Amino acid sequence: MSIRRTTKPQRAVAAVSLAAALALTVAGCGGDGGEAKETQGSSPSKPADGDKGAASDTAAGENVDQNAKLAEVNGRDGLVMVVNEVKRDSGGFITVSAVIKNEGDGIRSAGQWSGTESAVVAANPNSVAGATLIDKVGKKRYYVLRDTDGRCLCTTGLSAIQPAKSVSVFMQFPAPPNTTTEVDFTLPTFATASLKISG
Repeated sequence: MSIRRTTKPQRAVAAVSLAAALALTVAGCGGDGGEAKETQGSSPSKPADGDKGAASDTAAGENVDQNAKLAEVNGRDGLVMVVNEVKRDSGGFITVSAVIKNEGDGIRSAGQWSGTESAVVAANPNSVAGATLIDKVGKKRYYVLRDTDGRCLCTTGLSAIQPAKSVSVFMQFPAPPNTTTEVDFTLPTFATASLKISG
Protein backbone atom coordinates (compact mmCIF):
# COMPACT_ATOMS: atom_id res chain seq x y z
CA MET A 1 0.00 0.00 0.00
CA SER A 2 2.69 2.42 0.97
CA ILE A 3 4.44 1.77 -2.32
CA ARG A 4 1.33 2.79 -4.28
CA ARG A 5 0.92 5.95 -2.25
CA THR A 6 4.55 6.92 -2.88
CA THR A 7 4.31 6.18 -6.61
CA LYS A 8 1.27 8.41 -7.22
CA PRO A 9 2.91 11.60 -5.87
CA GLN A 10 6.09 10.80 -7.82
CA ARG A 11 4.07 10.44 -11.02
CA ALA A 12 2.28 13.71 -10.33
CA VAL A 13 5.60 15.52 -9.75
CA ALA A 14 7.04 14.02 -12.95
CA ALA A 15 3.96 15.08 -14.94
CA VAL A 16 4.12 18.64 -13.59
CA SER A 17 7.86 18.82 -14.35
CA LEU A 18 7.27 17.56 -17.88
CA ALA A 19 4.47 20.08 -18.48
CA ALA A 20 6.68 22.91 -17.21
CA ALA A 21 9.55 21.83 -19.46
CA LEU A 22 7.23 21.68 -22.48
CA ALA A 23 5.82 25.12 -21.69
CA LEU A 24 9.33 26.60 -21.52
CA THR A 25 10.30 24.90 -24.77
CA VAL A 26 7.21 26.24 -26.58
CA ALA A 27 7.78 29.71 -25.17
CA GLY A 28 11.40 29.58 -26.29
CA CYS A 29 10.46 28.51 -29.80
CA GLY A 30 7.82 31.21 -30.02
CA GLY A 31 10.37 33.87 -29.14
CA ASP A 32 12.82 32.68 -31.77
CA GLY A 33 10.11 32.60 -34.42
CA GLY A 34 9.15 36.18 -33.62
CA GLU A 35 12.74 37.34 -33.92
CA ALA A 36 13.19 35.48 -37.19
CA LYS A 37 10.07 37.15 -38.61
CA GLU A 38 11.30 40.54 -37.52
CA THR A 39 14.74 40.02 -39.06
CA GLN A 40 13.41 38.72 -42.36
CA GLY A 41 10.65 41.28 -42.52
CA SER A 42 12.98 44.25 -41.94
CA SER A 43 15.18 43.59 -44.93
CA PRO A 44 12.52 43.73 -47.67
CA SER A 45 10.61 46.62 -46.12
CA LYS A 46 13.55 49.01 -46.29
CA PRO A 47 14.13 48.58 -50.01
CA ALA A 48 10.41 48.88 -50.74
CA ASP A 49 10.32 52.23 -48.94
CA GLY A 50 13.57 53.22 -50.61
CA ASP A 51 12.12 52.36 -53.99
CA LYS A 52 9.32 54.84 -53.52
CA GLY A 53 11.72 57.65 -52.75
CA ALA A 54 14.69 56.78 -54.94
CA ALA A 55 14.26 55.07 -58.26
CA SER A 56 17.83 53.72 -58.34
CA ASP A 57 17.58 51.55 -55.21
CA THR A 58 17.22 47.78 -55.41
CA ALA A 59 16.44 45.20 -52.76
CA ALA A 60 20.16 44.89 -52.03
CA GLY A 61 20.54 48.68 -51.80
CA GLU A 62 22.83 48.79 -54.81
CA ASN A 63 22.66 51.33 -57.59
CA VAL A 64 21.22 50.17 -60.89
CA ASP A 65 22.22 51.74 -64.18
CA GLN A 66 18.94 53.19 -65.46
CA ASN A 67 20.49 53.46 -68.95
CA ALA A 68 21.18 49.71 -69.12
CA LYS A 69 18.61 47.91 -71.24
CA LEU A 70 18.58 44.11 -71.13
CA ALA A 71 15.08 43.93 -72.57
CA GLU A 72 12.07 46.07 -73.39
CA VAL A 73 8.61 44.52 -73.30
CA ASN A 74 5.20 45.95 -74.03
CA GLY A 75 2.26 45.73 -71.68
CA ARG A 76 -1.37 46.77 -71.93
CA ASP A 77 -2.61 50.29 -72.60
CA GLY A 78 0.71 51.86 -73.54
CA LEU A 79 2.80 50.51 -70.66
CA VAL A 80 6.40 49.55 -71.41
CA MET A 81 8.83 47.77 -69.10
CA VAL A 82 12.58 48.14 -69.50
CA VAL A 83 14.62 45.56 -67.59
CA ASN A 84 17.88 47.14 -66.39
CA GLU A 85 19.51 44.29 -64.49
CA VAL A 86 19.15 40.60 -63.63
CA LYS A 87 21.79 39.93 -60.99
CA ARG A 88 22.73 36.74 -59.16
CA ASP A 89 23.64 37.54 -55.56
CA SER A 90 25.76 35.56 -53.11
CA GLY A 91 22.75 35.01 -50.82
CA GLY A 92 21.24 32.49 -53.25
CA PHE A 93 18.75 34.74 -55.00
CA ILE A 94 18.34 36.77 -58.19
CA THR A 95 17.27 40.41 -58.24
CA VAL A 96 15.47 41.75 -61.29
CA SER A 97 15.45 45.56 -61.57
CA ALA A 98 13.27 47.35 -64.10
CA VAL A 99 11.47 50.57 -64.96
CA ILE A 100 7.82 50.63 -65.99
CA LYS A 101 6.88 53.58 -68.21
CA ASN A 102 3.43 54.86 -69.04
CA GLU A 103 3.58 55.84 -72.71
CA GLY A 104 -0.21 55.88 -72.99
CA ASP A 105 -2.61 58.81 -72.59
CA GLY A 106 -4.35 57.72 -69.38
CA ILE A 107 -3.51 56.91 -65.77
CA ARG A 108 -2.47 53.26 -65.31
CA SER A 109 -2.91 51.16 -62.18
CA ALA A 110 -0.54 48.51 -60.77
CA GLY A 111 -3.39 46.35 -59.45
CA GLN A 112 -2.93 43.39 -61.82
CA TRP A 113 0.82 42.96 -61.22
CA SER A 114 0.31 41.36 -57.80
CA GLY A 115 -0.83 38.13 -59.46
CA THR A 116 -3.92 36.03 -58.83
CA GLU A 117 -3.18 34.27 -55.52
CA SER A 118 -5.59 35.88 -53.05
CA ALA A 119 -3.21 35.50 -50.07
CA VAL A 120 -0.35 37.13 -51.99
CA VAL A 121 -2.54 39.96 -53.29
CA ALA A 122 -3.90 40.62 -49.77
CA ALA A 123 -0.39 40.79 -48.26
CA ASN A 124 1.11 42.76 -51.15
CA PRO A 125 -1.41 45.17 -52.68
CA ASN A 126 -0.26 47.19 -55.69
CA SER A 127 2.99 45.27 -55.97
CA VAL A 128 4.90 43.26 -58.57
CA ALA A 129 4.51 40.02 -56.56
CA GLY A 130 2.98 38.22 -59.54
CA ALA A 131 6.25 38.12 -61.47
CA THR A 132 7.86 34.75 -62.32
CA LEU A 133 11.14 33.43 -63.72
CA ILE A 134 11.26 30.27 -65.82
CA ASP A 135 14.39 28.16 -66.16
CA LYS A 136 13.63 26.37 -69.43
CA VAL A 137 16.67 24.11 -69.20
CA GLY A 138 15.94 23.02 -65.62
CA LYS A 139 12.18 23.05 -66.34
CA LYS A 140 11.40 25.06 -63.21
CA ARG A 141 9.29 28.12 -62.47
CA TYR A 142 10.42 30.52 -59.72
CA TYR A 143 8.09 32.87 -57.83
CA VAL A 144 8.97 36.09 -56.01
CA LEU A 145 10.41 35.35 -52.57
CA ARG A 146 8.27 36.08 -49.50
CA ASP A 147 9.07 36.57 -45.84
CA THR A 148 7.38 34.66 -43.02
CA ASP A 149 4.49 37.16 -42.97
CA GLY A 150 3.76 36.58 -46.67
CA ARG A 151 5.21 39.93 -47.79
CA CYS A 152 7.05 39.76 -51.08
CA LEU A 153 10.67 40.72 -51.53
CA CYS A 154 9.65 43.16 -54.21
CA THR A 155 8.35 46.67 -54.76
CA THR A 156 4.98 47.22 -53.06
CA GLY A 157 2.54 50.09 -52.57
CA LEU A 158 2.81 51.31 -56.15
CA SER A 159 0.59 54.25 -56.94
CA ALA A 160 -1.09 54.87 -60.29
CA ILE A 161 1.33 55.90 -63.04
CA GLN A 162 0.53 59.17 -64.75
CA PRO A 163 1.00 59.55 -68.54
CA ALA A 164 4.67 60.12 -69.54
CA LYS A 165 5.81 59.04 -66.04
CA SER A 166 7.69 55.94 -64.90
CA VAL A 167 8.31 53.90 -61.76
CA SER A 168 11.28 51.73 -60.78
CA VAL A 169 10.60 48.23 -59.47
CA PHE A 170 12.57 45.25 -58.19
CA MET A 171 11.78 41.59 -57.53
CA GLN A 172 13.86 38.90 -55.81
CA PHE A 173 13.64 35.21 -56.76
CA PRO A 174 15.36 32.03 -55.61
CA ALA A 175 18.41 31.55 -57.81
CA PRO A 176 18.39 28.74 -60.36
CA PRO A 177 21.57 26.59 -60.59
CA ASN A 178 24.78 28.36 -61.59
CA THR A 179 24.68 26.52 -64.90
CA THR A 180 21.53 28.46 -65.82
CA THR A 181 22.59 31.70 -67.49
CA GLU A 182 19.28 32.74 -69.09
CA VAL A 183 15.69 32.82 -67.83
CA ASP A 184 12.30 33.87 -69.12
CA PHE A 185 10.76 36.69 -67.08
CA THR A 186 7.04 37.39 -66.91
CA LEU A 187 5.01 40.08 -65.14
CA PRO A 188 1.20 39.94 -65.52
CA THR A 189 -0.10 42.08 -68.43
CA PHE A 190 3.40 42.24 -70.02
CA ALA A 191 4.98 40.07 -72.71
CA THR A 192 7.59 37.48 -71.70
CA ALA A 193 11.26 38.47 -71.98
CA SER A 194 14.35 36.24 -72.18
CA LEU A 195 17.00 37.66 -69.87
CA LYS A 196 20.68 36.90 -69.31
CA ILE A 197 21.79 36.61 -65.68
CA SER A 198 24.82 38.55 -64.52
CA GLY A 199 26.96 37.99 -61.42
